[in-house]
Amino acid sequence: MSIDTVPTRQVDPAEATYAGELEFLARFDTGPRPPGWRLTPRAVVTFVLGSDGQELRAGTERLVVSPKFVGDRALVERCVVTLAGERGLLLVGEPGTAKSMLSELLAAAVSGTSELVVQGTAGTTEDHFRYGWNYALLLANGPSPEALVPSPVLSAMRTGAVGRVEELTRCLPEVQDALVSILSDRRIAVPELTGTPYATAPAAPGFTVIATANIRDRGVSEMSAALKRRFNVETVGPIPTLADEIALVKRRATTSVARSGAAFAVDDAVLEALVTAFRDLRNGESVEGWEVQRPSTVMSTAEAVAVATSLALAAAYFPGDRDVLSLLPGHLRGVAAKDDPADAATLLGYWDGSVRRRAEDGSRLWRQLWELRHAIS
Repeated sequence: MSIDTVPTRQVDPAEATYAGELEFLARFDTGPRPPGWRLTPRAVVTFVLGSDGQELRAGTERLVVSPKFVGDRALVERCVVTLAGERGLLLVGEPGTAKSMLSELLAAAVSGTSELVVQGTAGTTEDHFRYGWNYALLLANGPSPEALVPSPVLSAMRTGAVGRVEELTRCLPEVQDALVSILSDRRIAVPELTGTPYATAPAAPGFTVIATANIRDRGVSEMSAALKRRFNVETVGPIPTLADEIALVKRRATTSVARSGAAFAVDDAVLEALVTAFRDLRNGESVEGWEVQRPSTVMSTAEAVAVATSLALAAAYFPGDRDVLSLLPGHLRGVAAKDDPADAATLLGYWDGSVRRRAEDGSRLWRQLWELRHAIS
């Protein structure tokens, strides 16, 4: 591959990946739109969930809109209505339930950009929500609009876009509370520019914030009651059905593998076993209803995608070296025991329970997995 053909980015933002769909939907649905929106609320829902295999028509153009988020339609509609009312939206749930992906898709559909984002960490400061300074210009000329460096949230306010905050509860409480006045007053004061037209930065119509928070982070940095009141809270749960989760894992893993120039060559039966094991361990119950001990980690769909991608890359780069199925127990052990090495015993208990019972019921694939018990012991 020549240097001219090397992709410039590993992953494109949603507005670039699905640019054609967004442009089509803008022409397809010409109904009323909230201030600053690129699409109608109905078109935003269609963009996120897809057109259910139906071909949509915009003049002479026809397009089937692909599903991107697997979840409850009512949930997505509530999220869209919240944003249309310019109210903050907080998406909460277990890790790996696609909260960030839903946030990105909504921002891309509403504003045309999903990149006005603050990643919450213990090191996030109030400046990340408000503004900072170009210190070379500040020292040379003093406080000025040219020396001010806007945060992603301030940029969203100025343009009437959706700002995003990932892992809000990872931020310290005093930093989180910078959002209280932003979501209440819809302006940011810049006292250093007092006496100029730039002393206040007001929010343009359409501005709002989507934040995400993991349930597992509860207690890390609790949100204040004042901040919670500024958000509508929606809980994003795991994918409800096995078939839907298999389809999503295959779709996302295929996309990941394609970036490496390889084909996704994992057998559907292996993929089903992978997702079934993840669901069993996540839910504490097998698909047959047998009790399963849960590991301390979540066994998220996002990690199932990562394992499926690894299996496909192994098949592509080491063809014929070994059966892909034989790699599955090792990958499962890596995921299950990553938070607590003692959870390797939990996975072994799953093997001695559900995997063995399926093998005894005559399933050839699960019998092969049972015979690979040594890989996790």
